Amino acid sequence: MQSGGLTRSKPTVSTQKFLRLSEMKEDTIVMRDGSLRAILAVSSTNFALKSEEEQNALVNGYQNFLNSLDFPIQILIHSRILDIEAYLEKLRGLAAGQTNELLRIQMSEYIEYIARLIEYANIMSKTFYVVIPYSTAVATKETFMGRLGKILSPAKDIANRQEDFERAKLKLEERINHVQGALGGMGLRSMLLRTQELVELLYSSYNFETSAPVHGDTLSEIDLSEGRVSQTKA
Repeated sequence: MQSGGLTRSKPTVSTQKFLRLSEMKEDTIVMRDGSLRAILAVSSTNFALKSEEEQNALVNGYQNFLNSLDFPIQILIHSRILDIEAYLEKLRGLAAGQTNELLRIQMSEYIEYIARLIEYANIMSKTFYVVIPYSTAVATKETFMGRLGKILSPAKDIANRQEDFERAKLKLEERINHVQGALGGMGLRSMLLRTQELVELLYSSYNFETSAPVHGDTLSEIDLSEGRVSQTKA
């Protein structure tokens, strides 16, 4: 009989147990079933501000894009409460060093206005992604001899798996090029996420309470107008 003062704590389970991915390498996500995923960051457009003609062109372009696909895609919208504290700190520093009294007062009023706006309104920052998959034919059930061969010849097994990965990655790149071309036809810029950027995207997706990036030159500095990550340092 257990003592009333003793309680048995539930074992903690790692988040990784619930993830279907195996690893990330060469700018792709490798799933546990061997299939691959690539992720494109895509620029946005303000549909409401377009003219009727431009809106119709966008709708037709999107319809043609979907009809051109012979594989599934996933459209991901990543929403976060906008954190501009670093921006406000920079403005405070500039205001403190401002010699023109009128400009200093105007900057201080602007900083106070922005700070109050953020305090009373949850302003969201939205980033758009397209997830592109590629999977080979469904693997047959592995035999005992097949498992034994992997144990006896691990180097050969690793080489075979790398060859399979390279072949699948070439097919995935064809799909990436197709999607990027179609998005470009609608006036949308897109950029393939690198391995470190994939890590940060997954990290931020599973850690909602943290806003600090895990790497300096990654998602927080993606500039789709330039087509690549900005390397400019403050």
